[in-house]
Amino acid sequence: MPVQKIRATWRNASLGLGALAVLAAAPAQAEEVLKAINLPLAAWTTVALKKGILKEEFDKIGTTEIRLLNPGTSELSGAEAAMLDRGGLAIAQRMMYPAAVHRANGLDAVIVWMSVPSDENRTPILALKNSPFENLQDLKGQALGSSRVGCGWTSPKEALDAAGVPLATRIREGAVRHETITSSATVNAALLSGRIAATATHTALPAAAALVTTGQVKVIGRSPKDGVYVNAAGRVSYFAMREFVDKYPSAVRAFLVAHERTKAWIKDNVDEAAEIVAKELRMPVNIAKFGITDPSSFEYMAGETNAGLAKESIEKFQKYYVDHGDEILKERSLSPEMINAFVDKRFFAGGEYSIYN
Repeated sequence: MPVQKIRATWRNASLGLGALAVLAAAPAQAEEVLKAINLPLAAWTTVALKKGILKEEFDKIGTTEIRLLNPGTSELSGAEAAMLDRGGLAIAQRMMYPAAVHRANGLDAVIVWMSVPSDENRTPILALKNSPFENLQDLKGQALGSSRVGCGWTSPKEALDAAGVPLATRIREGAVRHETITSSATVNAALLSGRIAATATHTALPAAAALVTTGQVKVIGRSPKDGVYVNAAGRVSYFAMREFVDKYPSAVRAFLVAHERTKAWIKDNVDEAAEIVAKELRMPVNIAKFGITDPSSFEYMAGETNAGLAKESIEKFQKYYVDHGDEILKERSLSPEMINAFVDKRFFAGGEYSIYN
């Protein structure tokens, strides 16, 4: 090879290596600034906004406008997933079972926060105070009404199966009929009118709290103390669309930091927090305080730090419900690969955006 050609080859190679060195030394592309964000209107977020906690955390990343929007979850089950999918909400909250069902139904979302295991008080089975139903066995041949995709189904499903009066599903016969009612107001009306014998819900929710605090209902059953609902399906989650999380991970982290700070403040200032919640969510102060202090409350749980345990909990409850006649997860089960991608480890201990590091 001529000397000139050899020199040219080395010169081109050197230029190429130099360009690679420059690229390697260049800092990673800065995350785009999110100017405004829509967050779910909830008891804790109203407190966080009023006390300036949300503003303090989002100011750090340049987000100057924070809007709280009613996700509609208490009025109509599944509404928050639709808002999330359309971009109306940045982050949504649901218990893990409905979050998994949303993912199984095609919502391209990821879990950015999961609570520790729940307890048997989270979703009790309720009947009218003056009804003849005193325990779960008394519900044989009766109807239980609740949202199909939520704790009002997952908790009594396990409890009734364990009590020997299984809840019927579309693919499995049972001793107790389930009536799907997606509106909390309609559930109350159905229970009070005798259309259904029982329901299951978080009594901390305003619609249920009104029945409990006025003595109109009684607890006739609870989730098994160390069952699959308590340990897995009844955990709380925050999830967001994968595209949003990938684009604005710092915004997600700001939200999670504000969540932790606000929970701690509410714990130390229950009365003031109840006053804020009552005013902002337009409810009586006693109902707002009940929502904070009742054992069924789910907004103030501690977080699961371990992404591996979070994934195991999803695998555990999916297997249980499929084995016990869950037609939704049987038809559209999450594969191990989907579950692995569903839990975003960047926000758990050891992750780049974790609040636990």
